[in-house]
Amino acid sequence: MDCNNRNTCACTYPCSRHGRCCECVAYHRRNGEVPGCFFSKEGERTYDRSIENLYRDYTRGR
Repeated sequence: MDCNNRNTCACTYPCSRHGRCCECVAYHRRNGEVPGCFFSKEGERTYDRSIENLYRDYTRGR
């Protein structure tokens, strides 16, 4: 896994971890969240990084 790939980062939120996937995943995991890049474009726009919202987003797209 390439943990530092700014060219493929799908998250639209500008932060210091943007494009640094391993740092981003670790940060969100510590906070009980999911990174924005795991969501659909619509789900990512909600800024709700909860696991529950990821599930809703995933099942909505099926």
